Amino acid sequence: MNQKNTYLGMELGSTRIKAVLIGEDFAPIASGAHDWESHQEGGYWTYSLEEIWAGLRESYQNLAADYKAKFGEDLTSVGAIGISAMMHGYMAFDRAGELLTPFRTWRNTTTGEAAEKLTELFGFNIPQRWSVAHLYQAMLNGEEHVSQIDYLTTLAGYLHWQLTGEKVLGVGDASGMFPIDSGNLDYDCAMLAKFEKLSAGKPWRLRDILPKVLAAGKDGGRLTQEGAKLLDVSGKLQPGIPFCPPEGDAGTGMTATNAVAQRTGNVSAGTSIFAMAVLEKPLGGCYPEIDMVTTPAGKPVAMVHCNNCTSDLDAWVGLFRQFAGAIGAELSKPAAYDILYELALSGQPDCGGLVNFNYFAGEPVTGLDEGRPLFLRRPGGMSLENFMRAQISSAMAALKIGMDILFENEHVGLDKLMGHGGLFKTPVVGQRLMAGAMNVPVTVMETAGEGGPYGMALLAAYLVAKAEGESLEGFLESRVFAQSKSSCIAPDASDAAGFRAYTERYKACLPVERAAAEALKL
Repeated sequence: MNQKNTYLGMELGSTRIKAVLIGEDFAPIASGAHDWESHQEGGYWTYSLEEIWAGLRESYQNLAADYKAKFGEDLTSVGAIGISAMMHGYMAFDRAGELLTPFRTWRNTTTGEAAEKLTELFGFNIPQRWSVAHLYQAMLNGEEHVSQIDYLTTLAGYLHWQLTGEKVLGVGDASGMFPIDSGNLDYDCAMLAKFEKLSAGKPWRLRDILPKVLAAGKDGGRLTQEGAKLLDVSGKLQPGIPFCPPEGDAGTGMTATNAVAQRTGNVSAGTSIFAMAVLEKPLGGCYPEIDMVTTPAGKPVAMVHCNNCTSDLDAWVGLFRQFAGAIGAELSKPAAYDILYELALSGQPDCGGLVNFNYFAGEPVTGLDEGRPLFLRRPGGMSLENFMRAQISSAMAALKIGMDILFENEHVGLDKLMGHGGLFKTPVVGQRLMAGAMNVPVTVMETAGEGGPYGMALLAAYLVAKAEGESLEGFLESRVFAQSKSSCIAPDASDAAGFRAYTERYKACLPVERAAAEALKL
């Protein structure tokens, strides 16, 4: 194996850190992972720096061990590396490089005032999880650390900085820090000027503390000697490896599913769920449910991001596995998922009147600052098939509400949605129900289970393997996915009608979910 023809992608998701190594044919050849969970500290969802580095190292170590088991040699170098992570959030550092406040993740819904004021000021939707919303909320709160900020970045940007010494960020991830002008692939100058008036008197200018923006294919620096030691404690990984720009999980999801061209979209369904639509023209309005971000190449994208997706499903599947164990019928986690998901296909299209809210956290798309998992039903309609269909439908319902704004208000057209993430691991089920929910054909590739880290590895490959002048869209279409195996499921009319009915019932029950959050305090 010529290690110079391999490419490494590493992504820090909300519940899993995963590393994927691909070969010169762009297919995965080794992988490693580490499971983790966020926790609350001082009222914020966070991960400590110790957890971040321990998880990244273990993920890499497991990949290196997998590689050695398969190829009989130590992994000492690769052609290029890319780091990605959950988008947005807030990591602020002082001049000495010390973190000023614990990492505030995308999951926090504590920046409502700032997001609303910035949206009004810019005439551009600023979601609560964006870095600039966290920054402005800290300013509004009068937090002492604000005056000490020397650098503000995302989790991917932080890790890239530590590994390469470069304070840069891929344009897709940067578009979750501050609005991007797709014309010049940089932060929007007019909006920066407006923010400068808000921050007058601070010892910094926003542009100066933000990372430099880089589009896909640009040089992101090289692995330093210190960075090599941080990543690989065995000392076998050699410095000098090129890095592509770090990206967010939205951009890697688009890349992993070949959904970076106009009229294509992708939906990523894991702990959170989000859908991206690459636009043919700008939106006519500003909607709090719709984020404007970019592809890794800088093309404008409308994004609907929901904080909650599979966490509640995981909890229920775990409960059923406990029951199975109690009666002596031990079930592996994958087997339990397959059995229960397949039962959902036999449920009634509208879930038989059952309604579920999967809200482990607040959900800005439906206007809730806090959430509590909640299952509702009328007498009757209760069956395991309907119950599981309601659980899966709940994972998609908030996304449906947001996407309907694009489809109905803005008449956005999509030829296909590319699905990836945990919701699609069981064949057919999530794909078919998503097609019905969105009323758009949903395609899942054989590599969909690899998800974001695979997309990050492809962006690393694009850095060094692309032809002169070759666009990201062309590279993916003609060189990576030309022979890929995939399955496409068109929406079934009965599924689509049933999901519309479920969504109307879901919206009608939102006041009950709001009351549950108020009554059941954490």
